[in-house]
Order: sequence, then structure tokens, then C-alpha cells
Amino acid sequence: MSSEFGKALKIQIFGASHGKAIGVVADGLPAGERIDEDELYRFLCRRRPGSSPLTTARNEADRPVFLSGLENGVTTGSPLCAVIENSDRRSGDYALFKDKPRPSHADYTALLRYGSEVDMRGGGHFSGRLTAPLAVIGGISKQILEKRGISIGAHLKTVGAAEDEDFPLYPDRSLFDAIAAKSIACISDSAAEAMAREIENARLELDSVGGVIECAAVGVPAGLGSPMFDGVENRLAAAVFGIPAVKGIEFGSGFAAAKSRGSDNNDPFIIDGGRIITEKNDAGGILGGITTAMPLVFRAAFKPTPSIAKTQKTVDLSRMENCEITIPGRHDPCIAIRAVPVIEAVTAAVILDMMLEEKKYGTV
Repeated sequence: MSSEFGKALKIQIFGASHGKAIGVVADGLPAGERIDEDELYRFLCRRRPGSSPLTTARNEADRPVFLSGLENGVTTGSPLCAVIENSDRRSGDYALFKDKPRPSHADYTALLRYGSEVDMRGGGHFSGRLTAPLAVIGGISKQILEKRGISIGAHLKTVGAAEDEDFPLYPDRSLFDAIAAKSIACISDSAAEAMAREIENARLELDSVGGVIECAAVGVPAGLGSPMFDGVENRLAAAVFGIPAVKGIEFGSGFAAAKSRGSDNNDPFIIDGGRIITEKNDAGGILGGITTAMPLVFRAAFKPTPSIAKTQKTVDLSRMENCEITIPGRHDPCIAIRAVPVIEAVTAAVILDMMLEEKKYGTV
């Protein structure tokens, strides 16, 4: 299974949802970077299960144990390895799915690709549980970037029909911190209340609901990236699609640009205090795959959680006949809530990787 990304910062995720542990190995972190482990754990707690009545009841501490690469809170330069124990497992909930694949899960395709021995308990290696170690290396990357003046934040833009306001042209760290402190990561409290109603209604109807997350990275230097196949959009999109349940991504004005004219969509250049900036940011801070120094902005779409309590159609693989299935267990009625810090984590890891690779901006 290919579960790695990065060039100068090579990141590999390992483990399975109901295995003994999950973890990350990251090779390429610079030595001498002091990491605040308490801050890192606060970041991880934004993603961990069991922390809200609107998320799965699975309760995991998700406190990482560092086996290498971090000593006394300082990176050593050697490969960093962190593991997170899986303690709250109910694997019996998944015995049925060996023969009856869950709709819109990877049960069937994993069987085709890896055979009958593939571990799909709780989604196995395909599970959103694997975003916990991804958040570990992303949280570390965020701290390293913050020291270089780069702040990354995200919020829930939509859940069902409920919609939050857009990030302002220049979001800042104080806004990111304020959003992160909320149980539902929105700019507008009224939008968060509307999203909570959407999620609760779906849960009561034994269903689930999707969402869109908007992310911004502020302070990213100009000139980072490459044209065509190795641009900033390419690198970010590849990593973001590694997050389970992501089904779409757009940068800047995204698909709305296809409905506009060039005179509306183009971002006029202006001089401001001796700097070259743009009046607006429909390009999302990227032109030709290269950063402009405007905030880097994108949105990622998450599908509804496919594990729902409603009866669904599937097939019995042994009998080769149609049947129905009801999925037991503990599942998020909206996975996008806990995915907000994961989007931040992936963004931080990709930006740090590109900065380390290009060596354009001094020691990182």
C-alpha cells in the first residue's frame, strides 16, 4: 500500500483502525527545532474522536509516543517515528463486512486489490483513523512554519445547507486561533448553530451529511512551486486526496471562475507599501503553480460518512446475490467536523516539504 508523500520531507503513515497502533515516520525534519508537545496535543485533540456529541462515540486519547527523532522536545534530525495506541476497539462490529461490502466504503475495492486477508475492521488502513498520525507530523510542521511567519488555519465552510462566511482577504493567526477554540470550527457562531442542527437532524434520521472545509495559509513566501506537474496545487491536491472522504478540491475562486468573465476573475496587481500584491485573491495565492505571497486559499469537499444506520443495498459475495445490510458501530454523522485540523496538518506538511526541497528561503 502506498501511504507516503513528500520529497525533502518524506512522510509515511502506517497501521490500521483496529490494529494495535497507528503511526507516522517522517524523514527530513531539520534538527534543532523545539516542539511544544502540549501545544501539539491540543492540536491533536481537535481531531480526536469522542470529544463531542456530534462525533463518533469511539473514545481514544490519541496521545503520541515518540520512538525517535524528538528528544526533550527538540528534533534530532533523524527520522521521526511516533505511534498512537488504538485502545477503544470493537472489532466484532465489522465481522459481517467480510462477505457483504459496505456501500461507498473501500471494502470491495480493497478485497479486489489485496485479497481476502486485507484487514478492513473499522476501515483498516483506509480509515479516517489514520489521520491521527497525519495530524502529528502536520502539527509539528505547523509549529516550525509559525516560527517562519507562516500561519495556517481552516474552518467549516458548509455542512449540508448551512454555510459559514468566507475567510477575509487577509486572515490572521488571531482569527485562526479563535476558530480553533470552537467546538464547531466556524467564523460565524450562527453558522455553527445551523451546522449543528444539520448534523443532529441527519443523526436522528440514521443518516449522515457532508461538508466543505476552507483553508488558508498566510505568510507563504512568493516564488514557491513549479509550473505544470509539480506546482503548489498539484502537491497540495495529491496530499489532500490522501485524507479519507475527500471528493473534491478547488483553489481560489475555484469552480465559480468557470461562470465568470476574465475581467471579474482576474486579480489586478497593485503596489502597497513597496510590496506587489493583488486587490483581491480569486487566484488563491497561486499563479502558474507558483505562490504570489498572497494568502494561499483552497476548499476541500468531504462526502457524507458512508457508515449510516439506515438499511442499505449491497451484495452477498459468497452467494453472489443481492441483499441488504445495516451497519452497527460508532460513526461520525459528519466527518468534516474532525477533518478541519487534518486539512491544516496536510497543508503545513506540504508547504514545509516544498520549502525544505527548494532551499530558497534560508534555513527552515
